[in-house]
Amino acid sequence: MVGPRPGSLPPGSARGDWASVVSGGRASGVSEAWPLVVSAASASVVSAAWASLGGSGSGASFRSRPRLPNRVLVRRAKPVRFRTPLLPYAGPVTPAQLSRTVLHTVRRAVEDDELCVAVPERVKVRTPPRPGCGDYATNVALLLARGDRGEGDALVIAEVLRRRLVRTPGIARVEVAAPGFLNITLDASSHAQLVRDILSAGSRYGHGDALAGVSVPLGPANEVRAALVAHVVRGLVGASGGVVIAGHGPVVRASPVSGAELLRSLGPDAARWALLRPAGHDLPDLDPSRLLSQREDNPLFRVRYAFARTRALMRNAGQLGLAPEPQPDSGAYDHPAETGLLALLADHPRTIEAAARHRAPDQLARHLVAVADAFFRFHDRFHDDCPPLPSGQLKPSAVHRSRLALADATGAVLAGGLHLLGISAPEHL
Repeated sequence: MVGPRPGSLPPGSARGDWASVVSGGRASGVSEAWPLVVSAASASVVSAAWASLGGSGSGASFRSRPRLPNRVLVRRAKPVRFRTPLLPYAGPVTPAQLSRTVLHTVRRAVEDDELCVAVPERVKVRTPPRPGCGDYATNVALLLARGDRGEGDALVIAEVLRRRLVRTPGIARVEVAAPGFLNITLDASSHAQLVRDILSAGSRYGHGDALAGVSVPLGPANEVRAALVAHVVRGLVGASGGVVIAGHGPVVRASPVSGAELLRSLGPDAARWALLRPAGHDLPDLDPSRLLSQREDNPLFRVRYAFARTRALMRNAGQLGLAPEPQPDSGAYDHPAETGLLALLADHPRTIEAAARHRAPDQLARHLVAVADAFFRFHDRFHDDCPPLPSGQLKPSAVHRSRLALADATGAVLAGGLHLLGISAPEHL
């Protein structure tokens, strides 16, 4: 995103205010927020003016058959027709594709007359709240059994889906847990494929068409925090394939200080983070002693430091002649520190979509903190068990290349998420 066209005005601002912002003067209303709202770019005079105000980073583009003995009958309804066909994947199922795979499995069970349910438009797949419940879990059977049916029907539906899902390439194991959850464990090839997908997409991993055909309403903003949130939501909607239309909201609690004061006291990156990380109904914490500290208790520092550590690992690997390459047979990606990190990386596309759909960039900010914390568990706390680089006289192996690839993929997710928030991701801290 390179900002508005040269000569254009920020929404809701007068030309005098815009000229004041470009020249570095103090302004009011939305134009006061513009150094925070608009990211720096290198292609135009206007971009250079923003850069002189301390703008950095960039946001996303403004665009603007055998039957069961007891056949389950939830309700008689024709299956929902989808915009695009949900086809099985030729290769291993990555975690990011898993929700669509489950949805496709429901649809095929209905088409084969093994289930008589209304096919939902979406299926949610989540990381289980505790270890020992597989890599992912879904409550789709419970949702399909809603109505007059009870717990027994949910378990029967779950068993139908379990038998089908376990035959899917990339899925190692599927278990049914009361009252009707499906716990899904992926095999190593799926984890390796996820890492390859992230490395292939780079910082644009998670962008897609999840909101294709969806219109997200945004209203005019005349206050610094509301203007910044609206700008970032536009980028998130564009990254998810949706469109922004005129409407209301998002509603956020106003910043107690002006945009110009935020720039002076915090700088653009910390100011953006301070306004974006809290939920809209929460008052932002604008204390410079916390937002600018380079300590573990500063979430923004942890996110950016985690990214810097991934870059340092890549530099050190280059000196050893070691290239990142996920290899499913290496024995990597089976430690809890690795699978926990992989689960969060896989959830990145859904997080972007949810943040766009609900006009809540704080969801993305909190997700980045979780990714950073999971990376430190992988890199630091489990360093003896999961070293991404060989130490001492140990020779580089396939497992090192695989773990190095996981670190590289983590860096791509962190950089891409910060990019969508308009915050820079320095390689050195």
